[in-house]
Amino acid sequence: MSNEDKTNNKIEELGGKAKEAVGNATDDKDLQASGKKDQSKSNLKQAGEKVKDAFK
Repeated sequence: MSNEDKTNNKIEELGGKAKEAVGNATDDKDLQASGKKDQSKSNLKQAGEKVKDAFK
């Protein structure tokens, strides 16, 4: 996994955590869900990159 991909995935994950936290603070269910979705998407990308790395 390239360093750029790792960085982008981590930024996306942290952004999702921030969205979820703001959603929790404001009781905004849509923002909470969006944050969780962003985190899940980032985690899937990271897992896919790890699989690619394993086959290099």
